[in-house]
Amino acid sequence: MSRITVTVDGTKYEEEVEPRLLLVHFLRDRLGRTGTPIGCDTSNCGACTVLMDGRSVKSCSVLAVQADGSDILTIEGLAEHGTLHPMQRAFHEEHALQCGYCTPGMIMASIDLIQDNPDPSEDEIRSGLEGNLCRCTGYSNIVRAVRKGAQEMGATP
Repeated sequence: MSRITVTVDGTKYEEEVEPRLLLVHFLRDRLGRTGTPIGCDTSNCGACTVLMDGRSVKSCSVLAVQADGSDILTIEGLAEHGTLHPMQRAFHEEHALQCGYCTPGMIMASIDLIQDNPDPSEDEIRSGLEGNLCRCTGYSNIVRAVRKGAQEMGATP
């Protein structure tokens, strides 16, 4: 067993974990952050994307011990005091989901994209999200949502 200390959605945790435990399983099974879905278990789909130290990572390809000392933000940690994050709100308003399985990962990856490029073009959004797959929407509404979320994030102090 290995002892890790991580901050998840603003709360610090000190836990004993198996060295082979994946971050996605730690978040879901140990901390109850079930908003981070397990998709493919091979890092192909991006459904499990979270922010680790501000950067998007596919939590099925990161061991919990690798996250030791990190600040993790999950989809559950985005809303503040019942108010949706601008990107969450944009996904809702632009109907950028159907089944919703990919949505947490898409939102988290979109936030990372916007940190690097606050005003991305359609092509830049599509390129920035190419590691996150959606089997339902056709991506048009997702692209619109990311543009709208980016605009709202830029307007947010």
